[in-house]
Amino acid sequence: MDHQSKFDVFRALHCRAAAFVIPNAWDAGSARLLTSLGFEALATTSAGYAFSVGKRDSFAGLSRDELLENARQIVGASDLPVSADLEDGFGADPESCALTIRMACGIGLAGGSIEDATGDPAAPIFERDLAIERVRAAAEAAKGEPFLLTARAENFICGRPDLADTIARLQGFSEAGADVLYAPGLPDIDAIATVCQEVDKPVNVLMGLQGRRYSVAELSEAGVKRVSVGGSFARAAFGALKRAAEEVRDFGTFAYADDAMPDAELAALMSQVQGRSENSSG
Repeated sequence: MDHQSKFDVFRALHCRAAAFVIPNAWDAGSARLLTSLGFEALATTSAGYAFSVGKRDSFAGLSRDELLENARQIVGASDLPVSADLEDGFGADPESCALTIRMACGIGLAGGSIEDATGDPAAPIFERDLAIERVRAAAEAAKGEPFLLTARAENFICGRPDLADTIARLQGFSEAGADVLYAPGLPDIDAIATVCQEVDKPVNVLMGLQGRRYSVAELSEAGVKRVSVGGSFARAAFGALKRAAEEVRDFGTFAYADDAMPDAELAALMSQVQGRSENSSG
């Protein structure tokens, strides 16, 4: 599919009655595996990418260029629409957010998210009016482009569990032009349902964190349109690696190989998906 077709598919997914799952790939290989499993769209993960290159998921540790290069590789590895984790837009000022969106559009992404976290422990969230203006600038940059803008309110994962402020921010983001709204770390299904009832755009919910977990069916019943997993698939992969290495270190055995994907299966998967991607126009 070309860029416009991927965007059209991605936008339509948010209009369905039931929620869909958008798993987060951290590199081209994980994107190809997730594509083969029948998912309908992919997201990137700054956390998963950071782990894969030996860095922390932090504003200081990851640059705009390297995150966009990672996203470009994921776009090229799959024929699915891809939405990117674009952190805070890589700058406090609205123009930085706009520039990030323009660059994201240029690499074939069907969407991406801008968050209101600052990376500053002393003031972890942008003041609300500035946060809204940053989303407005991002939305203006995306106008007319095949790009679905997600706006994130980070209160609950930045030590500010304020549901009223979260909802007010999401409402402001919607008015400013965001297409999808996202508040990671909401504490329970009642808070999730309240957010969905109080906003007028599709809501993304993050699963795979510690704490309460809900099925896709339960989230869909609460009004959620999209479910992502953030860096949790990458952490699951690292967990499997750690368990395998500990087995070899502590017992000198290799039973972990029973659960490993066979080389032939991986080789066939990578060449098959790569062929589809290379033969597509997107």
